[in-house]
Amino acid sequence: QRAAVRRVGMFFALAAVFLVPWTLWLTFDLSERHITHHYDLAWTGFDIGLAASFGATAYTVFRRPDWAHVLAAVTATLLVCDAWFDTVTSAHAHEELIAIVEAAFVELPVAALCIWIVFDTQHVHAATNRAVDQVTGRN
Repeated sequence: QRAAVRRVGMFFALAAVFLVPWTLWLTFDLSERHITHHYDLAWTGFDIGLAASFGATAYTVFRRPDWAHVLAAVTATLLVCDAWFDTVTSAHAHEELIAIVEAAFVELPVAALCIWIVFDTQHVHAATNRAVDQVTGRN
């Protein structure tokens, strides 16, 4: 088992190292503009995945707290990616302003909440149980 952990760790380390020259190559090789025929499909699919991630995170917070940190991490990652790509793919100043406002006041704060869940899952679950007990009248 220890050898498997080392192999997995080595894989991720090599992937990180490989991505440095790959990213540099992309930086200089890709054009600034790219027209795609499935832009709407890409964003619709991404948002469906984000909605599923929110739903799965909610489910784990209430029903499977031992998994809540995993799903919250996924949701936080998707939110940060959404904020980044919304901002950098904005076509004009108005779109960019909307993307920045959404990132600053919605996506990144909710991502921060998810990260808090990641680091404090037990506390979140206990607080959720107390809130549910108060709403339902249970003691």
